[in-house]
Amino acid sequence: MSRQPNVAPVIIKRKKIVKSSGHHGGAWKVAYADFVTAMMAFFLMMWLLGATTESQRRGLADYFNPSIPVHRISSGGDGMFGGTDIERRDQLGPESPPTTDADADSDMQAEAESFENVTQQLSGLGGESPVLDQALRHIITRQTDEGLVLELFDLPGMPLFDGDSDEPTAVMRQISSILTQVFSIVVNDLAIEGHTRSYTVVQASDPRWALSSARADQVRRMLGESGFDPARVARVTGHADRRPAVSNPMAVRNNRLELILLRN
Repeated sequence: MSRQPNVAPVIIKRKKIVKSSGHHGGAWKVAYADFVTAMMAFFLMMWLLGATTESQRRGLADYFNPSIPVHRISSGGDGMFGGTDIERRDQLGPESPPTTDADADSDMQAEAESFENVTQQLSGLGGESPVLDQALRHIITRQTDEGLVLELFDLPGMPLFDGDSDEPTAVMRQISSILTQVFSIVVNDLAIEGHTRSYTVVQASDPRWALSSARADQVRRMLGESGFDPARVARVTGHADRRPAVSNPMAVRNNRLELILLRN
């Protein structure tokens, strides 16, 4: 067979296929994110160094030192400032020790014990004389959220004040002297509150408000005359018949005074 000179040559092209093992163009993003995070941490640290005192900077250093443990304190925070902000720590000053839960519990326990001492002191007076026993029958004590309440009340045939007046009877004067002595064993402030029984609506003048206030103020004066420090009196209040002690609003038992040693 003879060659044909005018026939074009056949060219075969072979395409090379490269298999990709994954996308490699995102590594710079991770590196950039790390850089930005580091810069934020750097500027935050610079701001803290400029906004804190020397003692607070030592606290920052201790916080990032793994050899020094961080203790939880009373505010409930376990961070570098112990749960308080920078401004608050500046107000307290570097020498002001933090108040812990243990300190608060200790104070409350001490106060409860002092209230118990007052109650025991009153109980211990019983049996010394018939006159004292008669006076102590007018007093009951109880502890509330507000403090230690000493309630002084009328007994049938044995009122604390003459009639519907603020003139104290002999037993009221003796109770005042007793309480002045007992109150000297504590330092708590005192609130004095007066209460009266209800009166009939047909009465010409309503004595309840004026009478309850006048009796409370009379007790304040008697305590002062017996030696009680007037600066410890926090308030003197009259409640009229708004808070009866018994269900019968006209019962004499509702004629009473409440002397409250207030919690600190």
